[in-house]
Amino acid sequence: MAPAPRPPATAPWLEELDILIRARYPLLYLVSWEEHRVEAVLADLARSHGKAVFHWSVTRGLRNMGGARSPAQPEATRDPHEALAAIEKLNEPALVVLKDFHAYLEDRSVVRALRELAHFLKSTFTTVILLSPTLNIPVELEKEVSVVDVPLPDYHDLLRLLKEIVALVRKGNKATVELSRETADQLIKAALGLTLSEAENAFAKAIVADGKLGPEDIKRIQDEKRQVIRKSGLLEYYPPEESLGSVGGLRNLKAWLSQRTAAFGERARQFGLPEPRGLLLLGVQGCGKSLTAKAVSAHWNLPLLRLDMGRIFSGLIGSSEENLRKAIRVAESVAPVVLWVDEIEKGLSGVASSSTADSGVSARVFGTLLTWLQEKTAPVFVVATANRIDGLPPEVLRKGRFDEIFFIDLPEQAERRDIFRIHLERRKRHPANFGLDALAELTEGFSGAEIEQAVIAGLYEAFAEGTELEQRHLARAIQETFPLSVTMKSEIDRLRDWARGRTRPASDGVMGEGGS
Repeated sequence: MAPAPRPPATAPWLEELDILIRARYPLLYLVSWEEHRVEAVLADLARSHGKAVFHWSVTRGLRNMGGARSPAQPEATRDPHEALAAIEKLNEPALVVLKDFHAYLEDRSVVRALRELAHFLKSTFTTVILLSPTLNIPVELEKEVSVVDVPLPDYHDLLRLLKEIVALVRKGNKATVELSRETADQLIKAALGLTLSEAENAFAKAIVADGKLGPEDIKRIQDEKRQVIRKSGLLEYYPPEESLGSVGGLRNLKAWLSQRTAAFGERARQFGLPEPRGLLLLGVQGCGKSLTAKAVSAHWNLPLLRLDMGRIFSGLIGSSEENLRKAIRVAESVAPVVLWVDEIEKGLSGVASSSTADSGVSARVFGTLLTWLQEKTAPVFVVATANRIDGLPPEVLRKGRFDEIFFIDLPEQAERRDIFRIHLERRKRHPANFGLDALAELTEGFSGAEIEQAVIAGLYEAFAEGTELEQRHLARAIQETFPLSVTMKSEIDRLRDWARGRTRPASDGVMGEGGS
């Protein structure tokens, strides 16, 4: 196994926080779910700067965490106004942590009191820190507060945690630890995107489940990650199940993906390779774009997240941009990962008229997405699919957003034969019992999805007759199907004309493609 990446001397967010405190910034806002982790960091910073540490919560009031007497009885400072007044009376340099204070920033009198406190603290050595899992800054405080995003634990944080857990387990002889360096590396990568507390729980759950910690626990850790993603409400998690073998045809696309299988590893970094950025898959409906997205994650053994643009635009006015930023943060926190943006043109279709139709919301969301696609550094491989090229703004197609743009056309005869084989095997039928060449010839102009439905229709007919599936059932189902290549011929021809010379064909044919 390649050695773990060398840890940075100081995490950038920690360095920034230290500078802000030394520069006597009066009001900071830390965005994090991890109170205990942040509290430990602030305690270390306070010691290094010779400052006291005070914590405030609505349940316990303002308390001196150094053991000395608080400036007032803690229960008397549970009210946010009383707490802010007590902070102003502190007579020693301090870091004061206000927990979940964002809930009180709807109260204009609290906002006014906090703003006046910030002005007063500029001449002192005390810094007030708002610690909250969500960012909520009233316009009155925008120029008074400095925001620091606390990232989730990185590889080295989780490595330290895993070592501590392994040491405890071995010391107590409570379980068997079977960890090679490669397995430990995979466990840690599976836990990326979890808080320290969530990762600790996931490791503990894996040990309790079978009394040991080994390679088989990687899936259990990934299941914990699925819970995190599910709770975000903006992304769907798909475990890596499909394989490229379940996708018919697409030889050029499969070769491109196979060439980049190891591109997310440390060996590729040492070789000087950048991580793959993503693919844009254009093509006819039902020809395998969505299945290909699922197969990519399985082929690379990476989790797959599906971004639903409809969910991004749902909710309160003004929340769409924050929804997208939140979805991006979740995706980056669990990287390396494949992010599937399905039917991207539907989410961006209103960009041109956005200024009049929705006060510019679509345009701002589109701009945020484009900027991220261009500038992202986290190993998030984006697979965007689209059926209608005229619904895509031209900026999406610019080089740099994606590594490659593939066009997936209707499957050619050899690919249709392959698709029949896949679907017959999937339904426990032997392809050798059927005339696949004849079926492929009968389905000229069929998409992979239409071939699948023909197999299913044939199965229904055979089941109704009380007989085994035969060639005649499939042939009849094919004859009764009117494919999109007939009902939407002009639109498909226009799509093919546009793609020729602008995109890379996913198959060897002139514009022929396969999917299932």
